[in-house]
Formats: sequence, structure tokens, C-alpha cells
Amino acid sequence: MNYHNITHGKFHSRPNRFLAEVWIDGQLETVHVKNTGRCRELLLPEAEVLLEKSNQPNRKTKYDLVGVYKEGLGWVNIDSQAPNKVVREWLEQQDYTCIKPEYTYGESRVDFYMEKGAEKYLLEVKGCTLEIDGVGYFPDAPTERGVKHLRELTQAAGKGYHCGIAFVIQMEGIREVRSNVTTHPEFGTALEEAKAAGVQVLFLPCKVTENSLEIVENPKENRSRK
Repeated sequence: MNYHNITHGKFHSRPNRFLAEVWIDGQLETVHVKNTGRCRELLLPEAEVLLEKSNQPNRKTKYDLVGVYKEGLGWVNIDSQAPNKVVREWLEQQDYTCIKPEYTYGESRVDFYMEKGAEKYLLEVKGCTLEIDGVGYFPDAPTERGVKHLRELTQAAGKGYHCGIAFVIQMEGIREVRSNVTTHPEFGTALEEAKAAGVQVLFLPCKVTENSLEIVENPKENRSRK
């Protein structure tokens, strides 16, 4: 997945979860933040950020904030739309005979439905941008939607679907994602219940550059109970 027309800036402040104030070439510019999570450990004053200029001239904000540089880690992609895009690219390289995004199942919309012959698959995608001591954590803010998706996958696994949740690691050097039970204990419980029901938990390491995000390794399946 590639970006076009990337600009560098310096983070100043975040008035709300949708907007940020960023210094670009000496001017303070209001930009759109493509991540509604907290990102508190990333969006620090003077942090170097990556912005993609919009190709929509009538938009209120000219730029989307898509990346942040974290000392000791490198570039972190915080674009919440990027994980689904790179997973779609990755799935197209596998041997599925059918791939359908945004698939309605039960009372949820699951990110991907796939088929291999008569076998049916459901895959939910989550982006991980929170790193603590070399380990990724999800979520960085409570996600009732995420809990709902896990419970739908748990039910679907009991009905014969091959179900999985894939954590796209939007930073380099991280190979594991754990439940952030401090922030949202219910997500951790739902994830353990899903694993017990046979839902696969996959870690997808990525290469992150100023202009791109790409899944670069085969998924690591989490078989631990932690």
C-alpha cells in the first residue's frame, strides 16, 4: 500500500480525536488524524509526523496525518484504513477462490469473507500502533465494537467457519501483540473465549516507510493463553 504526496511536519497538539495542529514549513496547520485512538505515547509535542496531502480541493483540511516517528522504534503508521488495505493485498496473494470485504455476518460486518473450494472463512482485521517494551498491545482505547466482532467470530467458529482475527503491526521490529487488559479487560476476555472456540489469532509484521505499508512476513499464530 503506497501513499502519494507525503509531507513532513512537527506535531503541536490534538484538539480532539479527529484533528491535530501540526507545524508545516513554519505554519501551524489543522490536519485530519486518520486514527481515532488515543495515540498518547506517539503524538507528543515536536514529534515528527507524516502527512498525505488530500486530492480533494474543497476539503476543510488539506492533509491527513498518517505516520509518527517514535524514538527507538522508527516510523509508526497510524492510518486506521491502512490495515484493511494491506490485508486485502496479502489475501490476494494467497490461494483463496473468493474474497469479499465488508461481509455482513449476524449483527456485525466482518472485514473479510473468503472461500477455498467449499471451505468458508471469516477474518477480522485490527491495526496495532501501541508498543510497550518491545511488545505490541491492542486496543489503545476501549473498543466495544472489537468485543462484538470477537463474539460474532466465536459463534461462527461453532458453525463450521474458519475464523481468524489478524493484528496488523503498523511498526517494525514487533512480532507479538497482547490484549491491553489494563485499558479494556473485556476485550481480553473476549479474545480468550474466541481462541478457546478455535478462532485463530494472527500477527502480521509489516515494513513501514514514509510512503508505504506492506506485510512482509508470514503470519505468526498466537497459540499462547496469555
